[in-house]
Amino acid sequence: MKITYIHHSGFSVEFDKAVFLFDYFEGELPSFPKEKELVVFASHKHHDHFDRSVFRLTETHPSVSFILSKDIRMSENYRKRMGISDRAAECITYVGKNQSMELSVGEEPLKIETLTSTDEGVAFVLTYDGKGLYHAGDLNWWTWTGETGDEYEDMTRRFQAEMEKLRGRYFDVAFVPLDPRQEERYFWGFDYFMRVSDTGRAFPMHFWGDFSVIDRLLADPVSEPYRGRVQRILRRGESWDIK
Repeated sequence: MKITYIHHSGFSVEFDKAVFLFDYFEGELPSFPKEKELVVFASHKHHDHFDRSVFRLTETHPSVSFILSKDIRMSENYRKRMGISDRAAECITYVGKNQSMELSVGEEPLKIETLTSTDEGVAFVLTYDGKGLYHAGDLNWWTWTGETGDEYEDMTRRFQAEMEKLRGRYFDVAFVPLDPRQEERYFWGFDYFMRVSDTGRAFPMHFWGDFSVIDRLLADPVSEPYRGRVQRILRRGESWDIK
């Protein structure tokens, strides 16, 4: 697999016969090989996870499909007002929370499972070409200094319930929020995921351009059990080959 960091929570994952694009909303896209099927995933409709410009990929790429959270669902009238083509519309599959489905991509089976986000939409659990992938979207332990006890308890219960569905599960690659806006709680969701799952390589995301938060985690004693499996990201457009 070739992993490329685009921006924020946007990544591409290139396989032998397909390319997956996750939560793109802005930034320079890699040059996707035309002979490979392109699958575009969007976990929810927030502006920093989805942009309608992805539909223009049907104009430049011969084989594109879109796997979109149901909260992105568009009416025909809206789609036409926004200039989204009929061809693009025909390539959309909407997925809901806690759903499982299987598609054929590049003549290989793609299994898609979803979790319920603690914010909007879904998280993606994918099995393809012998690899397991996880993209959290906005599924995170969104706890903040100054929140009420009830808010904390509700968020904690919902987040940990979703994480229990992943307990002991192996992922070759995972994309997980590490948000500096949470101040001293910035690592809570990332750390919990890494301790619950069995993840080979974890890519921090949703850090709002503050790359230093990754070094902060790597230097934090809390990350000692899994530090060697956290991918340090230095810039947009950086790529890695993952065996």
